[in-house]
Amino acid sequence: MRILVDVAHPANVHYFKNFIFEMTAKGHRFHITARDKDVTFQLLEELEIPFHGMGKGVLGKGILGKILYVIYADFLMFKQFIKFRPDIILSFSSSYAAHNCFLFNRPHITFEDTEHATANMLLYKPFSDMILTPISFYKDMGKNHFKFQGYMELFYLHKKRFIPDGALLRPLGIDVSKPFVVFRYVSWGAFHDLGQQGLSQNDKIRLVKVAKRYANVFVSSEGEIPDELKEYQLKIKANDIHHVLALSDLYVGEGGTMASECAMLGTPSIYVNSLPLMGYLKDAKDNELLYHLSDYEEIKRVLIDILKNQLEKPGYYKRQRDKFLHGMIEPSSFLIWLIENYPNSKEILKKSPEYQNNFK
Repeated sequence: MRILVDVAHPANVHYFKNFIFEMTAKGHRFHITARDKDVTFQLLEELEIPFHGMGKGVLGKGILGKILYVIYADFLMFKQFIKFRPDIILSFSSSYAAHNCFLFNRPHITFEDTEHATANMLLYKPFSDMILTPISFYKDMGKNHFKFQGYMELFYLHKKRFIPDGALLRPLGIDVSKPFVVFRYVSWGAFHDLGQQGLSQNDKIRLVKVAKRYANVFVSSEGEIPDELKEYQLKIKANDIHHVLALSDLYVGEGGTMASECAMLGTPSIYVNSLPLMGYLKDAKDNELLYHLSDYEEIKRVLIDILKNQLEKPGYYKRQRDKFLHGMIEPSSFLIWLIENYPNSKEILKKSPEYQNNFK
């Protein structure tokens, strides 16, 4: 089978990497197209996954630049379809892949977990054969929508797929026997980020100083790190970040993906964002693994409370994680079965959604 996978975000690399490796070992052929966002290219290179670059996802500033890129990327994807001639296409909410699947009469299997990304949904939904979302997703995506019993982050952080390794942190000077906090700042450049904001630069600096009273601090950022925080910069291979998150005592950040990853790993997080919570983040909040805040004083108070709680109740958040994830499937194995047996697998799931429980 010839499979095209379109990658738009660093998280997409993690979603599909186990699928790519195992399907390649079975003899299937892959062609990866990828947008140059944050560490996406770096992740693919570290994993030795060949890919074709598709630009940065924008042509110019603001919404007009994003609209122009859609037209441009449709053309770039058209050329990749002619070159590779895929049998089936896999993506995470890629309108470019969806449009070309329609043109070439190929099935587009896509994932979604961001309820407020309504503009992009309008671009890919009519051209997608199957839209898969986590169980938490609260929108109805129509007749081709299937909810799987899990979360996107379990594609790579399920206990069958990931074991934290403290040895990877020693070269960074991270002593896992001592508490440490990870701060993560984003660039606010995504389609659904328009009009939103996170922490001011001054608040970022002040929060790091507060955290330093209780723990070691490491800072990661999509953009330039303020000069005052450069001494705390986290310098690590992109593919090793989950070992850092799993062994940290707290994550404070503007990125929802890392906040959700922390929930899968049993690490508490303070998610700093003005957007309403997506379903998967709301589930983490309901299970006391995530705090959704935007006010500096409130963030400061919760940060101190969590670090004190980690000392007073060791293992509390790991136990919350185990309760949270009870009954979830191992989605990489599920996806391998789905694609290898498509479209029969789609019909099986329509008639018997519980069939997915074979992949726990």
